[in-house]
Amino acid sequence: MDADEDPSTAAPSVFTRIINGELPGRFVWRDPDVVAFLTIAPMRPGHTLVVPVRQIDHWTDLDDALWARVCEVQLAVGRALMEVFSPARVGTIIAGLEVPHCHVHVVPIRSEADLDFARADDSPDPAAMDEAARQVRDALARAGHHEASA
Repeated sequence: MDADEDPSTAAPSVFTRIINGELPGRFVWRDPDVVAFLTIAPMRPGHTLVVPVRQIDHWTDLDDALWARVCEVQLAVGRALMEVFSPARVGTIIAGLEVPHCHVHVVPIRSEADLDFARADDSPDPAAMDEAARQVRDALARAGHHEASA
C-alpha cells in the first residue's frame, strides 16, 4: 500500500482475517492493540508472529506508542520462548514482504541458520503446534501476562 492510501480501504490481510476469527490461529497473546500467534510455517518450533491488531503495512508507519507495545509483547513472548524451548537465543526478524501487515517473527534459535525462511516447515504437525502454543501461553501466564489466556 502506498503511503498516501487510506489503510481503512485496504483489503483485509490474512493476519486481519486471523485476528477477526475468519481464519484459524494459534494465539498466545491478545490485547486490544497487539496479538501474537504461531506461524503456520515455523522455522523452528515455537516460531511466533507478533502483530498489531490495526492493519498497517510497514513497521516504520506505526506510531511510537503502538511500536512500543509491539516491542513489549515481543519481549514477553521471547522470554516465554526461552523458558519453553531453552534455545541458544531468541531471534527476531522484521521482513514484511510476505504479508502486507506489520509483523515481527520471534523465533527460538540454535544458530543464525535457523532464521532462514527457506528452511521453514510448511507441514508442521498440528498436535505439536497446539502443544507449543499451550506451553507458550502457560509460560506467559506464569510471568503474569493475563493477555496470554486468549
